[in-house]
Amino acid sequence: MVLHQEHSCPARIGRLIRAMGYGLDLRRPRYGDPLPETLRDHAGAIIFGGPMSANDPDDYVRREIDFVGLALRENKPLLGVCLGAQMIARHLGQIVRPHPLGHAEIGYYPVHATPAGHELCAAPFPGHVYQWHFEGFDLPAGAQLLAQGETFPNQAFSYGRAVGLQFHPEVTYSTICRWTTRGAARMNAVGAQPRHEHLEAWHYYDAQIARWIDSFLHRWIGHGEGALVKTPAREPMMAV
Repeated sequence: MVLHQEHSCPARIGRLIRAMGYGLDLRRPRYGDPLPETLRDHAGAIIFGGPMSANDPDDYVRREIDFVGLALRENKPLLGVCLGAQMIARHLGQIVRPHPLGHAEIGYYPVHATPAGHELCAAPFPGHVYQWHFEGFDLPAGAQLLAQGETFPNQAFSYGRAVGLQFHPEVTYSTICRWTTRGAARMNAVGAQPRHEHLEAWHYYDAQIARWIDSFLHRWIGHGEGALVKTPAREPMMAV
């Protein structure tokens, strides 16, 4: 699990992965952690979000984008969340850029699943999801669009065993409290929602998001019916 802040945690996704019997191998390349040279001893990989851009010239950003290629070559389950999805898109040759009118998505916004998105797992695709980003991406060639939005059209896609989500299904109520406090200045962006709307909307939308990400992760890692990835029986003892 690739994280980008000193005190970042995988939140809900980490808890659900642990509940499946996996250990968590947390790496913070921004702070000097190396990335694996192979995923042979890992069941999969997840790249989370962060305040930086996939376009930044920093060495760790470039290494993470290259790491996407490792997961694809080794045919391992790969999940990109927000920045992680943008890194997958960058690796696949697409442009990551700000909205042409300077809009941001910070808060809960509606998304619309494609037919492929509705079939992604047993739980219904959530109608509203939590967002915190200023940039979006074009759909990579050969990728399958899973969900669309209004301000940023490409909200979720799959490419082989990789899935990119522009939104944040991992956040908990405490995550939102922390982000909206430490990142309060960012909520002045065009299109961003005020803090009280984030907290109120959590009560309306989080239960459906929680059901969906739980169902999705089981299929993504290979335990659900009609799994996206078939894994050997020994892999629950491995790390993500």
